[in-house]
Amino acid sequence: MGSVGELPKTYKAAIYDQPGKISTKVVDLDMPEPGAGEVLVKLSHSGVCHSDLGIMTNTWKALPHPTQPGQVGGHEGIGKVVKLGPGAENSSVKVGDRVGIKWISAICGSCPACLSGHDGVCFNQKVSGYYTPGTFQQYTVGPANYVTPIPDSLPSDAAAPMLCAGVTVYSALRKSGAKSGEWVVLLGAGGGLGHLATQIASRGMGMRVIGIDHGSKEDIAKESGAEIFIDHTKGNADEEVKKATGGLGAQAVLVLTAANAAYASGMGMLKFGGTLVCVGLPEGDLQPIATAFPQVMVAKAQRIVGVAVGDRREAIETLAMAERGVVKTHFKTIKMDGLTETFEQMHRGELKGRVVLDLE
Repeated sequence: MGSVGELPKTYKAAIYDQPGKISTKVVDLDMPEPGAGEVLVKLSHSGVCHSDLGIMTNTWKALPHPTQPGQVGGHEGIGKVVKLGPGAENSSVKVGDRVGIKWISAICGSCPACLSGHDGVCFNQKVSGYYTPGTFQQYTVGPANYVTPIPDSLPSDAAAPMLCAGVTVYSALRKSGAKSGEWVVLLGAGGGLGHLATQIASRGMGMRVIGIDHGSKEDIAKESGAEIFIDHTKGNADEEVKKATGGLGAQAVLVLTAANAAYASGMGMLKFGGTLVCVGLPEGDLQPIATAFPQVMVAKAQRIVGVAVGDRREAIETLAMAERGVVKTHFKTIKMDGLTETFEQMHRGELKGRVVLDLE
């Protein structure tokens, strides 16, 4: 087993100390030992995602179990491999390699989903930050065959949000069926997912983007490549989308915000043959999409698809796009002790772009 020097006995981590509330606490944890086929990663950065808020506050009603006190959250971690577990020396990962830990921390590789190439929805997946120690910590373990290689020229702080937000919207745009030159509507265009989706759609895929969000996020949406911006708090967004698209509507509508109201408005913005893509996960009691009328969907040949976090190939493709400069994350960097305040701002809808934890 290879390793880098002598490792400390303990390290810092941010835990959910009172699940159900917005509260984190920085604690000392014992150094883990990588198991068979695993690598130990010294993390330098971790993105902070809206999904972490849902897990911490136990507001995702679809989750099978409540989050437990002491859970280390986070699922957008970047760091260097410092130790190989038994058997990991036969993998392509070496000590010193920079790798990423994603939402899906590990897969089984043998269920129907994995065998058909849908590893992002593995039946036996381990979720980073939910019953598996996440990336809001200085060290973590992960499977050698499922950590993501990070391009050399891509800085770690900029790479972190690509591992969830970036790959998720990249996957969503691919599955939307929209082609270059066609209109796509992004609900939540100025948020963490939205500003990345705007760049990938407009600069990476040649789509025409209509960004919809609160008026305070117009600047970031426009800077990211939105051709048209609509403030959903003013006027009728459905009508403005139809006006902008010659009365037809958009080829695809991506819901990138965790609001049931956004889903309800999305169907009315779709063109014939268009696709509504479900990405953001509303909190609280489960609600159906309010305006998904079968009569209209049949008459207009529309469809609705759900997109998880993408697969490992899409993660690598998203990082390559970031390395080329097609997509750049608007982010601010904080220390672990600022995590609770960040979640409070996220809950109030005040964040523009992303927040990245500096773990060093």
